[in-house]
Amino acid sequence: MKKKKLKLRKGAQKKLIILGAIILVIVLILGFYFTRINELHSLGYSKEAAKNIIFKFKYSYVRDIGENKTLNAAFESNNYEEKNLDSYVKINYQNQKHLISNINKLLKKGYSVDEVSLIIDKGDDESVTLFAKRDKVKYIEEFLSVDYAKLANYDRYVAYKEKENDDAETTVLYVNMDFDKEDYVDPLVIDEFDDYVLVNKHRQLSSLYVPDDLVTIDADYVKADGDIEIERNVAQAFYKMAEAASEDGMELMVSSGYRSYKDQEEVTNTYLELYGQNYVDNYVAKPGFSEHQTAMSLDIASKSVDTFVNSDEYSWMMDNAYKYGFILRYPKSKEDITGYKCEAWHYRYVGKKIAKYIKEHNITYDEYYVMFLDD
Repeated sequence: MKKKKLKLRKGAQKKLIILGAIILVIVLILGFYFTRINELHSLGYSKEAAKNIIFKFKYSYVRDIGENKTLNAAFESNNYEEKNLDSYVKINYQNQKHLISNINKLLKKGYSVDEVSLIIDKGDDESVTLFAKRDKVKYIEEFLSVDYAKLANYDRYVAYKEKENDDAETTVLYVNMDFDKEDYVDPLVIDEFDDYVLVNKHRQLSSLYVPDDLVTIDADYVKADGDIEIERNVAQAFYKMAEAASEDGMELMVSSGYRSYKDQEEVTNTYLELYGQNYVDNYVAKPGFSEHQTAMSLDIASKSVDTFVNSDEYSWMMDNAYKYGFILRYPKSKEDITGYKCEAWHYRYVGKKIAKYIKEHNITYDEYYVMFLDD
């Protein structure tokens, strides 16, 4: 018997063709979609951003732009606004939670893309968010164009400039050093040890601040009663410096090193009884405000001359200390910045790179810290 071939009715054939065509279209669309997703991902866009780019029909636009972190954040955000698309591209990216929302608000207030970039660059998420709620202000570029400007200090910059009439860079520098505040009033209190910590009349070490790695200076180099402790790296740098000085016929000694918070209390009280408040204000740091508590500072002495500033060792230090990472912490020409009278014997270890920069540019550690180290 011959088997009968099954034949689909014409209606069924037509449905299968349509279904096949639909499946083919779906496969092509999915292939197109995933190809575009992968292309955008290879350009640096997240999968989430890439998906939104395609759904918003911005693939060609983004492809022409290439990698752009702010644009990626915009397409990831629920706060994306089509009208600000070209602006997102021109604004420097910052890793901030409310970045796109704040950009939208700042643009709406009339800030240029350059001004918005400065605002978000000079602040963290909290300070930018607060600033974005304010009415538009003037002098954004004047102050925030300074490399080490801080958005949080904007109002202080304006007030200080109006009072002192200094240029913008000087204003930013001095305000960041808290020159617009009274000494010892509302200081920043520091608890954790840091090799580069800045201590002055506006930055206080708490009684909890203790150096990590104290060592005792070799007795052969001590010009004082009792042991002198210092941070290990400082001690090693001092020995190298003292050896080099010895080769030039100099004899460097140490008369003081680490002093705890409690030690400084005793020092302050002693000088207060002996010489009075005015002397203490000019020459003696209050407890917590002494660099000696950092264990990064040494009082250098000459073995043969009691008054260090009159010794050959002093002249040698002025010429060579930076080569070993030390700086004269309180120079005579910078008393208005450091807040202390000159201390020819007081040297701070900051490392060779920083010490060289400070020496070559004739600045203080206060200035260097504000310009390069202060976050």
